[in-house]
Amino acid sequence: MTSDLPSRLAVLDHIYTVYGEFTDELDLACERRCADCCTRNVSLTTLEGYRMAGQIISAGQTSLMDRLQDEANRPRFQTKVTINELAELCVRGEEPPEEESDPSWGACPFLENDECPSYLDRPFGCRCMVSTRSCAETGYAEMSPFVVTVNTVFMQYIEHVDAIGYTGNLTDVLRFMMPEENRQAYRNRTLTEPPLGMVQNRPVRALMIPPKHRSRIKPILEALQKVHI
Repeated sequence: MTSDLPSRLAVLDHIYTVYGEFTDELDLACERRCADCCTRNVSLTTLEGYRMAGQIISAGQTSLMDRLQDEANRPRFQTKVTINELAELCVRGEEPPEEESDPSWGACPFLENDECPSYLDRPFGCRCMVSTRSCAETGYAEMSPFVVTVNTVFMQYIEHVDAIGYTGNLTDVLRFMMPEENRQAYRNRTLTEPPLGMVQNRPVRALMIPPKHRSRIKPILEALQKVHI
């Protein structure tokens, strides 16, 4: 079976590039060793997890995976619905299930001296935590409604590219993606049900863009659509 994984990884890299160009134009307070947003509650897709795990394996950073194993029993955010499923619920006027998330559950297990050893390969859930004020001052990432819309659309696109895969907490996805047999099953599309702690991804049915943002976001959508699988 020929895998389309290389093309989907190329699309993911393109999405990251487009988002980087967007944030380069923002006036942000984010800087080196600004790590208040680096909690254990980050979610990502299996496509991002495959990419990130591959880089960790190539770099021989086995100690990072040891940390995930050591902290696997600690509380963390575990999603019940993906962003595209949430969009479908909104279209139908249905309420999403409640999801528990608490920053006090602690920092990301990868964090070292307020820096991320996998920063260049971080998932979108980390990349989109941008703020116009220091999170240490406010206790949260402060961003405009338009940035929230852009972040939501990017998450929808990333999930769409990995519609055959799953979404889960960084700890769960990376622990699953480290063994070669699981990576092979993902490449061959032989995973038949969501691994423990993950939920099935969905294709985009409706983009969550408020009417007031549709004109402004159009150039970003055009940039995203330049690369197709």
